[in-house]
Amino acid sequence: MKTIFTSLFFLSTIIAFSQAKDPKAAALLEEVSKKAKGYKSIKVELSYSMVNTKANINEEKTVSLLVSGDKYKMAAAGQTVICDGKTIWTYIKESNEVQVNAIENKDDALTPSKLLTSYNANYKSKIIKSSDPATESVELIPNTSKNFTKAILGIDKAKKQIKSFTLYDKSGNTFTYKVKTYVTDTPVTDADFSFDAKKFPGVEVIDMR
Repeated sequence: MKTIFTSLFFLSTIIAFSQAKDPKAAALLEEVSKKAKGYKSIKVELSYSMVNTKANINEEKTVSLLVSGDKYKMAAAGQTVICDGKTIWTYIKESNEVQVNAIENKDDALTPSKLLTSYNANYKSKIIKSSDPATESVELIPNTSKNFTKAILGIDKAKKQIKSFTLYDKSGNTFTYKVKTYVTDTPVTDADFSFDAKKFPGVEVIDMR
C-alpha cells in the first residue's frame, strides 16, 4: 500500500520542480498550473496500477484525493492520509491505528497540492507524441539522479487538466494513474482535513511529533 502514496509524492516532486527547455511544454505546464491554482478545491478519483514484469507484480487500486491549498485527504484500499497544512495523519483501517506526524518545513514539503498546482526547476520536459488526439503528452526527465527515471503526463488539451501520469522507477516498477473524475470547487470545511479519533472507537494513536 505504501507504494501508492510514495509514487504520488514522486509525482508531486516532479511537477513541483519541472523545467522545460521545450517552450511549448513550458507554456502548457504553466497554463495547467495557473488554472489549478484558481480553484478553491479539487476532488479527484484515480485508477492506480503498479506493474513490474520481472517481479510478476500487477496491482490495481482506486485512489481518491481532495485538495484545498496546502490541505489534502487521500485514500486508497484501507489507508487514509489527511493533512491540515501542519499535521499529517495516516490511518490504517486493518489495524485501526493512526500515525501522527508534523510537517517540519511547510515551504519544502512535497504534497499532492503541488501535484496539481506548481512547478519550478530540476527536471527537463518536452512534448512527445500522444496516441490520443485530445491529449497532450509531456515527458519529464530528472537532471540529477532520482528514485525514478522519467514520468509522462497526459494533459487534456481542451480543459488543461491532468488526465493521467505514469512514473518509471529504477526498480523496474511502472506506476500509472488515470483520472476518472475531476471535480472543482467542491465545498470543504476544516473538518475535511483533520482526523477525529472519536469517529474511530478503539483507535490506537501513535503520535510521532
